[in-house]
Amino acid sequence: MNVIAVKDLKKYYGTTKAVDGVSFEVPQGQVVALLGPNGAGKTTTIEIIEGLRKKDEGEIYYFGKKVDEVDKNVKVQIGVQLQKSAFFDYLTVYETIELFAGLYNVQAKKKDIEKLIDLVALGEKAKSKVKNLSGGQLQRLALAVALVNDPKILFLDEPTTGLDPQARRHVWQIIGELKEKGKTIVLTTHYMEEAEKLADKVFIMDHGKIIASGTVQELIKLIKMDSYIEFSSDSPQVLLKEISNLRMTNHERLILPTFDVEESIHMLLNKAKQLKVNIDNVIIRRPNLEDVFLNLTGRSLRD
Repeated sequence: MNVIAVKDLKKYYGTTKAVDGVSFEVPQGQVVALLGPNGAGKTTTIEIIEGLRKKDEGEIYYFGKKVDEVDKNVKVQIGVQLQKSAFFDYLTVYETIELFAGLYNVQAKKKDIEKLIDLVALGEKAKSKVKNLSGGQLQRLALAVALVNDPKILFLDEPTTGLDPQARRHVWQIIGELKEKGKTIVLTTHYMEEAEKLADKVFIMDHGKIIASGTVQELIKLIKMDSYIEFSSDSPQVLLKEISNLRMTNHERLILPTFDVEESIHMLLNKAKQLKVNIDNVIIRRPNLEDVFLNLTGRSLRD
């Protein structure tokens, strides 16, 4: 069963097509990721579905029923974590969740609030003021607030942006636990690793359109490539001019797709010697979602 369906959704700002004919479905109990670079239209798409922004065209369905406006009957069934959440600095973690429960008209008992705090691993910070929380702790508080009405569907907009790797993985763990509890989760991200780790299905967005969709493995199969040779060089532009299918990532690493690693390594070393350039830090790896996006658009997810 699909809990959300979006058909030909459009949102234009003058000549800018922020969302340009987006269609997708979200099955119950799954994690669906909208993956793409900043400015791809992910947040605008999600905000329209949440009812925070008006659409220009298109149809939105919740639980099989078309909704022209996201009214209170829908809103009581969804939870929203925005990219940036504004809390009161001098309220504690406990008081913040209690406040938002009241705003949702939820009769939250002490044990319910404590259960939420434990779920997002903020038990030791329950009495701490918001202003004293780290970035990762604030993100987990925002997640707790989004869950205060026990929603069936949870929207997470860039839930780990700006977090260090350890804090990011902590949020991933919580999302995994929520899925196990039967929640349907829609998240936007520009982190390839996040989509690969969490998503049952990925929709890759660019310039307001969905340019590819499927499971991670289905998307990787699209590029029909066995391996990638990734390396760095002191003269990358020289090599880029000489090797037609060589590309540069946003990390200023060079990647060479190949079906024959041995032959490609041999070619690469000979070319470097001929051109008198150095190559180092060579790794051989399988393709990933970053490669899919690069193959489809010619640029990196982080560009």
